[in-house]
Amino acid sequence: MNRQQTGTLPDTFARALDALRGPASPSIAIALSGGLDSSALLHLAHGYARQHGLALFAFHVHHAISPNADAWLAHCRDSCAALGVTFDARHVTLAKGKSGVEAAARKLRYAALGELCGQHGVRLMLTAHHLDDQAETVLLQLLRGSGTAGLSGMDAANSAPELLGNPELVMARPLLPVPREALEAYVAAHAIGYIDDESNTDPRYARNALRLQVMPALAHAFPGFQERFARSAAHAQSAQRMLTELAAQDLAGCLADDTIDVAKLRAMSIDRVQNLLRHWFATRALRMPSTAWLGEMVTQLVEARHDAQLLVTHPDCHIRRHRDRLYITPKLAELAGLRDPDDEGVFVKYAQQFRWQGEAQIAFPNYGGTLYFDAAERGIDPVWLRAQALQIDFRKGGERLKPAVNRPTRSLKYHYQACNVPAWERTRLPIVSAGAALLFAAGIGMDCHHLASGAGPFIRFRWESDAA
Repeated sequence: MNRQQTGTLPDTFARALDALRGPASPSIAIALSGGLDSSALLHLAHGYARQHGLALFAFHVHHAISPNADAWLAHCRDSCAALGVTFDARHVTLAKGKSGVEAAARKLRYAALGELCGQHGVRLMLTAHHLDDQAETVLLQLLRGSGTAGLSGMDAANSAPELLGNPELVMARPLLPVPREALEAYVAAHAIGYIDDESNTDPRYARNALRLQVMPALAHAFPGFQERFARSAAHAQSAQRMLTELAAQDLAGCLADDTIDVAKLRAMSIDRVQNLLRHWFATRALRMPSTAWLGEMVTQLVEARHDAQLLVTHPDCHIRRHRDRLYITPKLAELAGLRDPDDEGVFVKYAQQFRWQGEAQIAFPNYGGTLYFDAAERGIDPVWLRAQALQIDFRKGGERLKPAVNRPTRSLKYHYQACNVPAWERTRLPIVSAGAALLFAAGIGMDCHHLASGAGPFIRFRWESDAA
């Protein structure tokens, strides 16, 4: 690295940050570990902030993994004090005995950085990721068998609220086009002090194994491979943008009432269906499933017979099919003490007795929701209702309800079908009775036999599930 190249680094950084920052960012922050890369970033950001009249913050995360962690924090604090940069830190603790230390530490680190940015009112945070990091990321994703999204590598800037916990925060990487050797030369030329994390030499971590063993071999056999990897990542990003655009169009054409029309999926190729479903999961902030899982899901949910009631379990939710539509439903806890696990979900315990004493609502946690008593022009006489011994229960089978005087009495199963209530929801919808008289069925409505009108107000029941 010659002096001319070293001297252009602040200009390269400034051009990148000008494009990322926009005109309305009165402050910026950097993630400061104290290593060579982030120490170079600290000095570059300090010069830029001073030139543009910006407030600069440096945030450090203390993981308490290394015995040197306290010394690293002190080094970062002292480095910022020497430059007059506002410094803050967070302590985080990894759960003991957990595997995946790299991923767990990364998750805690970014959550802490997001909190620090929120506390100090910062909406743009810079990290020290550089060209070699991009090459490592692309190669690591390739070794994991990732698709275009993974092979796209890191963006120059993105918001990641699920990682940072702050939807207004943008994480930017102004050094992404810069090779690490340029940072090394800059640090040496300016006599910038930094710390060495001993874990960076441990080949048990995947990135370290690539950095220490694979990348030097690639550099020897294919000089400048980092730039070519970055170009491949840019091509993958372009392809992914087109796939996302196509998926958004397909999803808009298949989506109705937040469900997907399976008949329309059947007219698409398998690749296009999987692309659509991945985008659907992304819009719902669900973890991306593996290709094998997605293929099995498509087989079960799309190719089964029209009237099949199917369920596929995703790590974050359930994917269900009802009347040729796909639903994403939450994973719900079993309702306490009510379900017989040996009887295929049939509820067998006794009903819960209660009396209404004029409350606007009564919570029934064992039934998974709250029963509301709404004032209405037509409903149950409140004087009569107060005098009744009421009970809430789940249907046992055979219950019948008449919703209006001009409509016939039908089974609850018939009403659920007519109201298009999916089968999995019916088992969690309670009924309310007074003795042998059914007054209300959640998901259907009131039975008309005890409804009155006139000089009210009267009372109508309404059920809201805790999962709603």
